[in-house]
Amino acid sequence: MLAQFRADWGALNQPGEARYGLAVSGGPDSMALLLLAAAALPGRVAVATVDHGLRRESAAEARMVAQECAALRLPHATLTLALPAGAAIQARARAARYAALAGWARKVGLAGLVTAHHADDQAETLAMRLHRGAGVRGLAGMRPVAAVPGDPALPLLRPLLGWRRANLAAVVAQAGIAAAQDPSNDDLRFERVRVRKALGGTQDWLGSEGLAASAAHLAEADAALDWASARLFAASWQPDGEGHGGLLALDTRVPPALGLRLLERVLATLGADPAAPRGAELARWQATLAAGGIATLAGIRAQGLPEGWRFARAAPHRRT
Repeated sequence: MLAQFRADWGALNQPGEARYGLAVSGGPDSMALLLLAAAALPGRVAVATVDHGLRRESAAEARMVAQECAALRLPHATLTLALPAGAAIQARARAARYAALAGWARKVGLAGLVTAHHADDQAETLAMRLHRGAGVRGLAGMRPVAAVPGDPALPLLRPLLGWRRANLAAVVAQAGIAAAQDPSNDDLRFERVRVRKALGGTQDWLGSEGLAASAAHLAEADAALDWASARLFAASWQPDGEGHGGLLALDTRVPPALGLRLLERVLATLGADPAAPRGAELARWQATLAAGGIATLAGIRAQGLPEGWRFARAAPHRRT
C-alpha cells in the first residue's frame, strides 16, 4: 500500500522538497492518510486537527491525533473553533474548517493542504450532483489537485481519490490504531449520509469505483473544454482598447458548453465579481445572446450580433 501511495502522490506533480499540511480529524480515512504520508514523505508533513466544538468527544479525538503525531515525530496543531448550533451546520463547519486550516498552513509556511478524500467520497459527491442536475464541471467531482476553498492560491491535494474506504480502514487496523468514529456519519438528516447508505446497497450494479472513474473521465472532458475555450477566446476576443469591453468575434452557433466557458472568460477579463453567476443565470445570458438579444449580467452588458457578441461594462445606476 505504501508503494501505491507513493505513486499516487507522485502523480500530483508537487515540488520534491516542499512541506505540506495534513488535515487529520482522527477518523479512519484521515488516520490512514497520516500513516501513509508519514512513511512516504519523511520530514515533509505537518498535521492539524480541527476541533469544531460540536461534540464532547472532539477534544479527546484531537488529543489522540496529537499523541499519534508525537509517536511519529510529526508537528501537530489543534485548531479550535466555536461554531454555534443551527441550520446548515455541516456547510458552516466545512467553511470554518477550511478557513482555519488555510490560516494555519500559511502561518507555518506550508506549500499546500492534503485531505483524505477517497473513491467512495467521490462516488457520493457525483451522486449528489447528479441529483441536482450539475453540468460537466460539477459532475467531474473532486479533483486530485484543486484550490483550498476561500484561499484560491493555496493548493488542495487529494492523493487518495483512487482508494476505497475499506483499504484505508485496513491501513489503520494493521497499525493497531483505534480511529475515532464520528456519529454524524450515521445521521440520516445529512444528505451525504443518506446517499452513502443508498449507494451501499448498489455495489453489485452501481459501484463506487465505477462512479469515481466516471468522475475522472468527466474531469478530463472539463479540462478539454477549458483548453478549447482558452484558445478560441485568444483567437476571437477583440478588446475595445480601453479595457471597458470588446467583441467576441465567433460563430454564434458555438456549442452551448463551449459558449458558457467563453462567457466566463469575458466576465473575468472585464473584471466582473469573482463570484459572478454561473449555472442557470449564465445559460440564460448565453441563450439571449445566441438569439440576438441584449442582456446584462454581473455588471456586464452584452448584445448578440451577426458578427459575434459585444460586451461593455454597464453604466452604474443613477441615484435620484
